[in-house]
Amino acid sequence: MTTQVLDANQGIRQTAPMTKPQKIIRDVGMAAASEHGQKRAKKNTAVKTKAASVDRRSFLALAKHLFLATCGTIMVFPFLWMLSGSLKSNDEIFANPLNLIPEQFRWETFVDTFQSAPFGLYIFNSFSVALFTTLLVIINSAMFAYALTQLNFRSKTVLYFIVMGCYMLPGAVTYIPSYITLAKLGLLDSHMGLVASNAASVFGVFYLRQVFIKVHPSLIEAARIDGAGEIKILWAIILPQCRAAVATLFLITFITNYNSYMWPSLVITTQELNLIATGIRHYFIAEGNYGLNWSQIMAASTIAVLPLLILFIVCQKTILSGIADNGVKE
Repeated sequence: MTTQVLDANQGIRQTAPMTKPQKIIRDVGMAAASEHGQKRAKKNTAVKTKAASVDRRSFLALAKHLFLATCGTIMVFPFLWMLSGSLKSNDEIFANPLNLIPEQFRWETFVDTFQSAPFGLYIFNSFSVALFTTLLVIINSAMFAYALTQLNFRSKTVLYFIVMGCYMLPGAVTYIPSYITLAKLGLLDSHMGLVASNAASVFGVFYLRQVFIKVHPSLIEAARIDGAGEIKILWAIILPQCRAAVATLFLITFITNYNSYMWPSLVITTQELNLIATGIRHYFIAEGNYGLNWSQIMAASTIAVLPLLILFIVCQKTILSGIADNGVKE
């Protein structure tokens, strides 16, 4: 085969025929060049695709953060407005309701809040009632959930469905029978009545049952072989394994009882026994007039919310891990 070569001075000139080794070298070179070109094209395409993917992820991350920031602002705004209102006068609250920065900071409002009512006593009452109620709820719920998950007895399934049926009922349905029961026991207008009436929680039983049911049976069997009783298995083995869930139940129950208003307002009639939620009502009915002390109402509400806010900030990881991770692995 004769090869034609383009010469700059003489034009096209003929060259000697290519030998077989030369053909092989030429074909290998052309194949290598083609393969290199394909790899380079693929690399460029991959780089462009990766860049587009990174841009898309960055946009989605930015949109997600903007959405979360907006939701967070909406949730925080009422608390900021309440804090701002506690530092304003009544006239300024109504004149500039959306202005979060007071014209003059009235710190004495917080002092007046404690002087016009036994607010410190209300806080102590709320903490003591919520704490004792929460401890009883954990004890009762743990024992009930243990019986539903680890003990074998007749009608266990029926009992579980009864618990679920009670869980579906609104709490207000139990107000009348609970009030009549406390009246017959002589526990009205007392903290003992509040604690006793809230000592059992259907939610606590349901929540701990979902946790206890995932405890591996080998732990229970090993404890029984070692001679441990049911109470020891519950308190020494299961509860330590489920401490995140127990801590979550403690926080949820404590916050619920601390914020309770309707039931304490029905049971408690003595002012000195009021909880913090019912105690704030004093600022609405001072001197027989409604809504005169709005700055004190805002200050009292701010003081009432602060302990729970601090508690939630400190324990938010425990709450989230307990809700999302309600199982125990072997």
